[in-house]
Amino acid sequence: MALAQHLSIEIRYRQQVDNTREFLLPFLSRSIPLHKGMKVMEIGCGEGGVLLPFIEQGMQVLGVDLNESRIRNATSLCAEAVAQGQATFLYKNVFDQDFLVKYGGSFDLILLKDTIEHIPDQETFIPYLRKFLTKGGSIFFGFPPWRMPFGGHQQICRNKVLGTLPWYHLLPKGLYKGIVKMAGEPQIVVDELMDIKGTGISLGRFERIIRKNDFVVKDRMLFLLNPIYKFKFGWKPIEQAAWLADFPWVRDFFTTAGWYVVGEKNAESAT
Repeated sequence: MALAQHLSIEIRYRQQVDNTREFLLPFLSRSIPLHKGMKVMEIGCGEGGVLLPFIEQGMQVLGVDLNESRIRNATSLCAEAVAQGQATFLYKNVFDQDFLVKYGGSFDLILLKDTIEHIPDQETFIPYLRKFLTKGGSIFFGFPPWRMPFGGHQQICRNKVLGTLPWYHLLPKGLYKGIVKMAGEPQIVVDELMDIKGTGISLGRFERIIRKNDFVVKDRMLFLLNPIYKFKFGWKPIEQAAWLADFPWVRDFFTTAGWYVVGEKNAESAT
């Protein structure tokens, strides 16, 4: 059961903007002194809705995505900021050497909102991000833990039953793929679901990668009900219970979003 935002660029963009204004910016400001002139990069920026509130606060932003049509949409939707040189949107792979040469050490804040769960080899990708940070810079990660009810992104299914059925993405890959194909889902949906099954990340594995690579968690918030659900379904966000937030593995089944601000350990100890 594909949701409205899966079918409408405008709805998806507006939800991103509203969620960032109401929830993401206040969360970031708890651990980061946000200010005019900050340089912000979003990887997996989509239509650029997450970045618009940063633009409104006078920050310099760069959005990067591997979907060329979404970059075109972002450039159009944020046309005024692009024309004024305050925003740039690029169809680019951040691993490209020319991108690293141009933007290495440039950003006070890097955003990955609902992106890290789509990226393969997170153990290599996450430490690579430090190459783009200024000294003392921060990275925001927001993602659905793999074992949460819809961690497989099965809500993109056209079939209403499959789109609302929780946890079946945890079945063995062959069985899961067979169910989706038997329900008549188009190949593009099947491929995306299988990709997510290969790259989905748990809270525990994410936190282990952070510790292993000498990052420190500056702030964390886990949600029983993801803030974006307010704009998708009209549901008020609910923070995860404190006792469950630190309960390894089990918490992933009942946490719909994990929000983290991380920075380099040496930079943290020097401040």
